[in-house]
Amino acid sequence: MKRTQLGEFEEVVMLAVGILYEEAYGVSIKKEIEARLSRNVSVGALQSALKRLEEKGFLKSREGEGTAERAGRPKKYFSITAEGKKALELSRDTRNAMWNDIPDVSFDLKIAF
Repeated sequence: MKRTQLGEFEEVVMLAVGILYEEAYGVSIKKEIEARLSRNVSVGALQSALKRLEEKGFLKSREGEGTAERAGRPKKYFSITAEGKKALELSRDTRNAMWNDIPDVSFDLKIAF
């Protein structure tokens, strides 16, 4: 699979899946992102990102058992694939390299243009 850059939201979704590990399903992923980023996540945007990441081969899914509280419908659980781990590592490494290359003077806010 060719290397694909992750968008910001895709990266956040994948990180939440990693954090939640075996409990990574739609509602738990949504709650994790909202709690950590203090921002609302629409169900549609999350479902689109999960589908896209699965199509790219970065996530895989499995169905859990149906429950009475879900009218017998199973939860869909997600996990990170080996290719997904590589994509996350590339994203992290790229960001870290860019941060490391910013000269200290760039953050000297006393300099006026």
